[in-house]
Amino acid sequence: MAPLPGGEYREWERHADVVVVGGGIAGLTTALSAQARGLRVVVIRKTRAGDTATALAQGGVAVVDGGVSTDSVPQHFGDTVAAGGGLVDGRAATVILTEGADAIRCLQDRGARFDHGPHGLLRTREGGHSERRIIHAGGDATGAEIQRALDRRAGGIPTLASHTVVGIGVANGQVTGVSVVDESGSRAIIHAPAVVLATGGIGQLYSVTTNPETATADGIALALRAGAAVADMEFIQFHPTMLYSASAFGRRPLVSEAVRGEGGRLVDADGSPVTGGDPRGDLAPRDVVARAIAARMRETGTAHVYLDARHIDRFAKRFPTIAAACRGEGIDPQHDLIPVAPGAHYHCGGVVTDIDGRTSVQGLFAVGETARTGLHGANRLASNSLLEGVVMGERAAAAVADRLLSRPRTETEWNAPAVGAALDRDLLQTTMSQHAGVVRDEDGLAAAAEVLGRGAQLSTNVEQQNMYLAASAIMAAARWRRETRGSHTRRDFTCLDPAYARSAHVTLRDGAIVLDTLEATARV
Repeated sequence: MAPLPGGEYREWERHADVVVVGGGIAGLTTALSAQARGLRVVVIRKTRAGDTATALAQGGVAVVDGGVSTDSVPQHFGDTVAAGGGLVDGRAATVILTEGADAIRCLQDRGARFDHGPHGLLRTREGGHSERRIIHAGGDATGAEIQRALDRRAGGIPTLASHTVVGIGVANGQVTGVSVVDESGSRAIIHAPAVVLATGGIGQLYSVTTNPETATADGIALALRAGAAVADMEFIQFHPTMLYSASAFGRRPLVSEAVRGEGGRLVDADGSPVTGGDPRGDLAPRDVVARAIAARMRETGTAHVYLDARHIDRFAKRFPTIAAACRGEGIDPQHDLIPVAPGAHYHCGGVVTDIDGRTSVQGLFAVGETARTGLHGANRLASNSLLEGVVMGERAAAAVADRLLSRPRTETEWNAPAVGAALDRDLLQTTMSQHAGVVRDEDGLAAAAEVLGRGAQLSTNVEQQNMYLAASAIMAAARWRRETRGSHTRRDFTCLDPAYARSAHVTLRDGAIVLDTLEATARV
């Protein structure tokens, strides 16, 4: 048996047509669609089933399917482009939004139950949307319902739970499989000519986030080490209304944008409106609202603002998940103001893919939040992410099936170092939160880069290595983009600069982060 990195040997091996890394909406959609096409699929999850960002998603799915006579895909496209700060890929947005209605029917066929009213699917409105086009399930438990349905349907697909992918095998520029490790440290190999990364986001790079504990930028790090490019790393969306608690760090519940869509108002301690400077008010895109909240917090010297939802009838019935989270903090939304603050929520960048999920490495695909299709540009329009996950999962599975050919066994180069640069997790999170948060400047970014540089240590912890690598890529991109655009706000460069109406690619060469603006492409 060939040795793995560090001289360790695999305990067992298996063969498959495609390995899907991740078990959220994008990963399981890919796995189910690939299996339906006759492919041998293996799913790998770091934790138990259902512990995903999908399961935590409250708001819903943004989709146009004829349910609202005044709505249209071009309108949805326009809202997406407006939110995306000039970096939305027009073709990607057109394809994904157009295929949205079929995606919803696919989820329903797989058992997802969305909320209905007398005239069909119930819909709400969220920030940046010109129409009530957000469908939901269980009021504010849309992601949990989708995750439940997909987990149940995917029960027959071979799955390795509590396993972490530590490397992607590549031979002659072609993916040959993955190496994995379980909780006991036992190593294994899964040979496959196609690997789909669906590992979610990067929220755990920050001290406070809405993301699950598993969101440690694994897919980005794996792709970089395999030779793929990432882009738009600097565009990290901070959800404006995370439920605030002075004593809580790590994952925090969010208060869905749908609450503002139903009339909830953002106010400060004096009851003054927070977003009065924007004509769209509290339903402006998330980057606008997050900046307004951060500015008010600085002005008043407070750690949060408030969401006033006291006038929303039967709040607990409409938003049961949020009501339960508030009760856990001793808050009754029907009678009390809800303390909220921005928190790391969604990464608009990621592994560069085409509209079928292909990366720059043959046989390597990426879907969901791990990928950068170009749909979100510099700032994601609310509730477009679940839509992207299911549409791209279907498209990636079709692309895998189309290109899959039997390939001869070759000696594989495993690109996961046994020991590499890392950083103490708490220090990394504190540094990113302080210097690469809602508002940034060169002094802070330079200070963070220095911490990353001198704080590096040798570590065998895969998650720490992944987080360190992703943070380094974010820092390089954030320092390069000397403007304010979308979710990237620079207090030292407050204006939009046409010279930066493009995306810089980041790669890993000889172990070093390289930022290449020559490969950047214009957006709309």
